[in-house]
Amino acid sequence: MSVWQAIILAIVEGLTEFLPVSSTGHMIIMSSLLGINELPITKIFEVNIQFGAILSVVALYWRRFIAGFDLYKKLFIAFLPAAVIGFALNDIIDAMLESVTITAVMLVLGGFVLLFVDRWFNNANQQFITYKNALAIGFFQCLAMIPGVSRSAASIIGGLSMGVDRKTAAEFSFFLAVPTMLAAATYKLIKDLLGLELSDVIKLDLEKISNSFEVIHRDDLNLLLIGNAVAFVVAMFAIKTFINILTKYGFKVFGYYRIGLGIAILVLLAIGVDLKI
Repeated sequence: MSVWQAIILAIVEGLTEFLPVSSTGHMIIMSSLLGINELPITKIFEVNIQFGAILSVVALYWRRFIAGFDLYKKLFIAFLPAAVIGFALNDIIDAMLESVTITAVMLVLGGFVLLFVDRWFNNANQQFITYKNALAIGFFQCLAMIPGVSRSAASIIGGLSMGVDRKTAAEFSFFLAVPTMLAAATYKLIKDLLGLELSDVIKLDLEKISNSFEVIHRDDLNLLLIGNAVAFVVAMFAIKTFINILTKYGFKVFGYYRIGLGIAILVLLAIGVDLKI
């Protein structure tokens, strides 16, 4: 992977991670178009740069994160469903994550949902999150375990269904991304990419931990640093832009975009293009 390929992937990650358009679908297409979808470093890179995107939320909303423990309690409640269900259905989720077709189909179906979300929840005007809201949003977020659904879309719609207004629901979705993405990305790096079990880390098996990092070459570390930096900056821009678009225009534009992207992936698959997650 070249520096420019790393930068392009990081831009895509930063732009799509917090938008209701599924970053997975975008990474599938872009890594395939760049011809790097089968490189071992690509999967490591795509997971690792999520940390840069996570940090952008903390940087933008740092005042909210130091305002008190109420937010953390609500985030913990909202995070629990994903933690429990994700652990229980890990094998099923992993199998679905290998299917590009499922990703594309869910992009299209989710796109049609977004076309009507504003009409369904046009009376949602609550400007705060209760503990009950947090739990409901947490369960909605679990829908994103199906690739192509979009964690952002699922959690925001969860908030809207509880009467929370679009901006408040979107911002809570950003906050919830911090523990959710941090846990998911860390788990993927430990288990799937580094070949470690959580028990190895918990027991501080230093030999196994040290040997596992040999899959990442020194040159690749520079790409990871660049990727995280780019994803951080771009995600900050994307979050601010998304809030403005969502407040003024709603979800419909994202719905049309998802449908187009999903159809594009299905067409590429139909003509024999090798797309991989």
